[in-house]
Amino acid sequence: MRTINRWLTSPWRRSCAAALAGALPVLAFPAPSLWWFAYVALVPWILLARAAPTGRRAAYDGWCGGFGYLVAVHHWLLPSLHVFIFLIAALLGTLWAPWGLLVRRFLGGRPGPGRCAAALLVLPSAWLIVELVRSWQGLGGPWGMLGASQWQVPPALRLASVGGVWLLSFLIVAVNVAAAALMSVRGSRVPAVASLVATAAAASAAWAWAPRPETDGQVRIAVVQPGVVDGQDSGDKRFAREEQLTRRLAGRGVDLVVWGESSVGFDLDDRPDLARRIVALSRETGADVLVNVDARRSGEPGIYKSSVLVGPDGPTVDRYDKMRLVPFGEYIPARSLLGWATSVGKAAGEDRRRGTEQVVMNVGHGLRIGPLICFETAFPDMSRHLAEDGADVLLGQSATSTFQHSWAPEQHASLAALRAAETGRPMVHATLTGVSAVYGPGGQRLGPWLGTDASAAHVYDVPLAHGVTPYVRYGDWPVHGALLVLAALCAMEGARALRLRRSGPEPLVPPARTAHGSPARPGR
Repeated sequence: MRTINRWLTSPWRRSCAAALAGALPVLAFPAPSLWWFAYVALVPWILLARAAPTGRRAAYDGWCGGFGYLVAVHHWLLPSLHVFIFLIAALLGTLWAPWGLLVRRFLGGRPGPGRCAAALLVLPSAWLIVELVRSWQGLGGPWGMLGASQWQVPPALRLASVGGVWLLSFLIVAVNVAAAALMSVRGSRVPAVASLVATAAAASAAWAWAPRPETDGQVRIAVVQPGVVDGQDSGDKRFAREEQLTRRLAGRGVDLVVWGESSVGFDLDDRPDLARRIVALSRETGADVLVNVDARRSGEPGIYKSSVLVGPDGPTVDRYDKMRLVPFGEYIPARSLLGWATSVGKAAGEDRRRGTEQVVMNVGHGLRIGPLICFETAFPDMSRHLAEDGADVLLGQSATSTFQHSWAPEQHASLAALRAAETGRPMVHATLTGVSAVYGPGGQRLGPWLGTDASAAHVYDVPLAHGVTPYVRYGDWPVHGALLVLAALCAMEGARALRLRRSGPEPLVPPARTAHGSPARPGR
């Protein structure tokens, strides 16, 4: 241990160690999917920050760890953004600097039981606020939220219906803090164990109390995944492949056919021939077809990404335009300042246009669907609002073709499990090149994933449920609770500083003097 401490005396070595410690949680996400590792992955980072010699160094440890975390969970962007990904991670990593400072404040030195108990509330709350801030669309969105690593754990999905992915993140950080306290803080093992037991009891109670979604129907939904299409005229070739796969669904009793993001590369008003071909597919299959148009719209400036429902009588009036765009991928923030990013990576050459509101579409047989496009499936609030507006099924249309051989397709597909569990609504995640997946109302996986090597159309029997989950009813209440905890902490620290200022320094008492005026000696 002393050898490690001597090695960490170098600021650069310590910064590298913090970045590596911050990157460890990525192993809990797909593709490795070591979900259990999330509950101890933060321990090395916490131990490093608590042992920092100064508050400033603890803040640096938090910053460097945040840098490592962001690079790790977004590493698949490296071929597109090149060095720019490191700049973004360095800027957003500063959000964890206060968290590192709080780790040292509550766990540093020899904290008493009271400080350790407070750490189990304050540190997860501070982590949640970091996730809240970086979840803003302009800062990259909520990709890689810690709670999302639990997408395949049934008890965790049950808890997601109570407090969303936020509650899972809070509980994971609390367990990591307790584990770090058990390993390093003498005299605090009893409160740490007690806190672990209390956390387990609270999670179990929430799991038992949370209403289970009761199914009250079923719908057959087909996902069409054309696979990788290269070469010239790839848009026409992709459309032909989607058309071919969709025809195979005739006679299979399908209620809805879903194509992936950018499945149609032309505006249907400009290409009525394509619209007629989709209408013919709808008549052959007996189902509406949800396509995604990525094109310059006739009579309007700019390019939109839009979900368009096409029935046997033609495109319906229902159209959803993507609202939350991918920074640098679909638009460049402050293009006048950051437009140079197009010269160092595959940043957007032209900004996409934004939609203004979410849409719930009416499909035949009384089915109501809520479409989301690609990046938007990462946002818990968007799927929650669709459930509030009466959507029976959530539909995500995505295209991760650029990142085909990375962890991105699996990570993206896993997010739909969280959205389904949070809302109590089944979710379909349809892509161009994989991974496509379908989840039931409780977040359970239905049928096979269509991997990145698949070119197929698959039919899923999707159960329907219409109960209201606590998360849909009460919203992001874990975030609100975290804000109250930090507000209370700030108020207490402010009151303490005010008391110290009012009391002032201790008055200097002159030493007693003898009758001759000389200072009295001790003992006299």
